[in-house]
Amino acid sequence: MGRITTRRPSSPGEIIKGLYMEPLNLSITELAARLGVSRKTLSAIVNGRAPVTVDMAMRLSRAFSTSPELWVGLQSKLDLWEASQKEGAWKNVEPVHMPEQVEAPAQA
Repeated sequence: MGRITTRRPSSPGEIIKGLYMEPLNLSITELAARLGVSRKTLSAIVNGRAPVTVDMAMRLSRAFSTSPELWVGLQSKLDLWEASQKEGAWKNVEPVHMPEQVEAPAQA
């Protein structure tokens, strides 16, 4: 399992706002129109109230000449960090010990 940092990762919304909207002087209304989504949808993402979906990742990648994997990856990192901070039944799962001759799949 990958390492989960102690510092909260930046949300995709923070990245959208800080690296794209502010430098390009784009309002939520303007960017929402370019992305073909409602202002409400984009506002929820930018303000951390909604996640970036795969569809939104495709739209953002097209708009900003990035990859959809960037946006999905940012969301995934944040989701995993938030889950790691909460108590949950996942903490009760017993590790499965693999025999030494079997190699675990390579991490991506």
